[in-house]
Amino acid sequence: MEIKDVEKLAELARIELSDVEKKDLLSDMKGILEYVKQIESVEVEDTNPEYDLYNVWREDKIEPQDFSREKIVSQFPDSKDGFVKVKKIM
Repeated sequence: MEIKDVEKLAELARIELSDVEKKDLLSDMKGILEYVKQIESVEVEDTNPEYDLYNVWREDKIEPQDFSREKIVSQFPDSKDGFVKVKKIM
């Protein structure tokens, strides 16, 4: 990674960086990339996880619900002739 790569990233992110910030960011990025290389070198093929996977969500249940015009209209405070009265919008 070089300064031109940091400049390209800054351009893509639409941020302005001073020369000092570019050098600091380059140093940080090199450290991050070295750490990623270290993590990639770990062998994990023959490892077994020590945890059990299970679903913690509830099962979906279909519960029949009773909907009728009379039941819905009766829940509103104001109705007339089987219609629900609401506030005027316009």
